[in-house]
Amino acid sequence: TGCGICGTDAQEVLDRPAPTVPHAPPDPAAVRHALGGLRARQELNARTHMLHAAAWCMPDGGIAHVREDVGRHNALDKLIGAGLRGGVDFGRGFCLVTSRCSYEMAHKAIMAGMPALAAVSAPTARALRVAAASGLTLLAPARESGIMLPRMETD
Repeated sequence: TGCGICGTDAQEVLDRPAPTVPHAPPDPAAVRHALGGLRARQELNARTHMLHAAAWCMPDGGIAHVREDVGRHNALDKLIGAGLRGGVDFGRGFCLVTSRCSYEMAHKAIMAGMPALAAVSAPTARALRVAAASGLTLLAPARESGIMLPRMETD
């Protein structure tokens, strides 16, 4: 259910620069508000207990759109597609995913013009690098009990 980048030997594909996105970190209270409301919006997961979700959240943490899928990549793809078809302004607000944040997830958020991505599990090192290079605010892990803003240490 991935996007096809995982396991690739094409380093030039992985190292291709991503566009920059507006620096607009969400208010931590808004992220906690979205986290608190997401489970109630996961209708399919309530029945199956097996699905990931991707949510588009307004700056105040209100959840505008949710898409679910067995694959975390697919849930995000569905959210982006529905948002593009529906005229969502991805420059205002943040995305919340119920999964870890990989390079591919961060890159998709950047390509959609999202300024911030919150993930309930840890990010990969490559996700941190692409987020830093593009200006994407990456909040992971994001939980109601606390939100981390991870950074890569360089020498």
